[in-house]
Amino acid sequence: MRFVYLILAFVLSVSPLAAPTKAVAKTLTIGIAQYPASLHPNITAMLAKSYVLGFVHRPMITFDQDWKPVCFLCVEVPSFENGLAEQVTLDDGSEGVQVTYHLRDDAFWGDGTPVTARDAEFTLALGKDPKAGFVSTESYDRILDFEILNDKAYRVTIDRVTYRYYVDGAFTLVPVHMDGEIAEDIEGYAANSLYQKEPTNPGLWTGPYRVSAVDPGRSVTVARNEAWKGPEPAFEQIVIKVVENTAALEANFLSGEVDMIAGELGLPIDQALSLERRLGDRGTIFYQSGLIYEHMEANLDNPVLADLMVRQAILHGLDRASINTRLFGGQQPAAETNINPLDAIHVQVNQTYPFDPEKAKALLSEAGWTPGPGGIRQNEAGEKLILTLMTTAGNQSRELVQQVIQAQLRDVGIDVRLQNEPPRVLFGETVRKRAFEDLVMFAWISAPENVPRTILRSDQIPTEENNWTGQNVAGYANPKMDALLDSIETELDREKRQALWVEYQNLYAETLPALPLFFRANPHVMPTWLEGLRPTGHLAPSTLWVEEWVDAR
Repeated sequence: MRFVYLILAFVLSVSPLAAPTKAVAKTLTIGIAQYPASLHPNITAMLAKSYVLGFVHRPMITFDQDWKPVCFLCVEVPSFENGLAEQVTLDDGSEGVQVTYHLRDDAFWGDGTPVTARDAEFTLALGKDPKAGFVSTESYDRILDFEILNDKAYRVTIDRVTYRYYVDGAFTLVPVHMDGEIAEDIEGYAANSLYQKEPTNPGLWTGPYRVSAVDPGRSVTVARNEAWKGPEPAFEQIVIKVVENTAALEANFLSGEVDMIAGELGLPIDQALSLERRLGDRGTIFYQSGLIYEHMEANLDNPVLADLMVRQAILHGLDRASINTRLFGGQQPAAETNINPLDAIHVQVNQTYPFDPEKAKALLSEAGWTPGPGGIRQNEAGEKLILTLMTTAGNQSRELVQQVIQAQLRDVGIDVRLQNEPPRVLFGETVRKRAFEDLVMFAWISAPENVPRTILRSDQIPTEENNWTGQNVAGYANPKMDALLDSIETELDREKRQALWVEYQNLYAETLPALPLFFRANPHVMPTWLEGLRPTGHLAPSTLWVEEWVDAR
């Protein structure tokens, strides 16, 4: 998503802005475990933000619950078949694509201003400038030419032909009439955007709801958007209440302080399994497996972790299968790469890392880390093998996994120190600016067959010089991976592309850009009277279809 891998999704028979239906004036209170570091749609990559924005901000194109591309703000997903995309020869003789987007006539910002091609032009200009602070500039840099055809149509020329050509110009729009003047000071834009300074301004939002109140760190309230022309949502307002301690979040549900706990960002599965046994008639829980990759990022600028043998030893020292069985009821299988078995491109890789403490010890010895006092390994200089592992504070499951990792790695001679931060700090600052010293545990969420360019390409490493754009927070740099990602993206033949995906997954397993843990399943804790909520199992949150939710009381 973006990967997030940051990322998109999609077919046109679905019409998110159709005829109105009758609504009931009630409040729904949803509990989530993280507070978004920003509400700007293009600054910072954080699931909490994506979840909240699903209520209030429409993407151009995204994947639906059937993993198909669908339009939201556009009329029709561009394709070679419908004539909205065509392959063209560029000035340098290479091949590119021209793609035309038609915006919906009934798409408006919350203050009644129409969504126009000028918003797309403005968003592109911001996205091309690293000083604006967008998560990544890469997709914007691909646009060689932008042409406004009329208020509701624009055309882009993309510098390459990819199998996802239709999303490269499908910008997540920013309103020029709101942020245009502010962006004239581009270096101060991220801090001074109205999304940061005045998030309750209706003119920022295009969804069935708009942000009506913000209590930083505690809650975001959304109210019906009077300018929305689609089906009227069932609730007058929705309160997204943030309870970062998952035990307290569970207590909030049992006491009725929240009506539901979001599956995308709520209880870990071990806690939900325990809750289910004593839930009674308070609600129901259903589990959704998805493209959610729990892993540890290693700071590869650290010479200790830059050694592949050390990273291999860490994985061999972890009993991930036992963690899945004992903590997660078998619902979260161990991962070997970032490609989920639910994704059609998944293959079994050649290099795997089963639990093997003796092999872990042998690898550490070969890497120069020999047993020292107290069983902790040390190098020739007498420096102990001590690693700090960070994750999101208050997440009961992650903190428990941390403790298991700490104990298991101590058995092979690695001293793991635990250090956690609130999610908005961890993701908004520490991870984004690569300020973690050794290891950090969190999840990437992707769309189907997503090319993870922003998290793996060497030109996507965030630095102070590029204003921390890019998501390659490990600092992984591998020319073979760079070339392979380019080849996958530009291969239109599905069979040939699958062969490249096989090569990619084996390279990932061999070089370990990150340390795979497991693929997550999300427990959705629901009131019995809420109907119509359908999770996607990928990057797009269920909140993008909030107008389909029904209060059946």
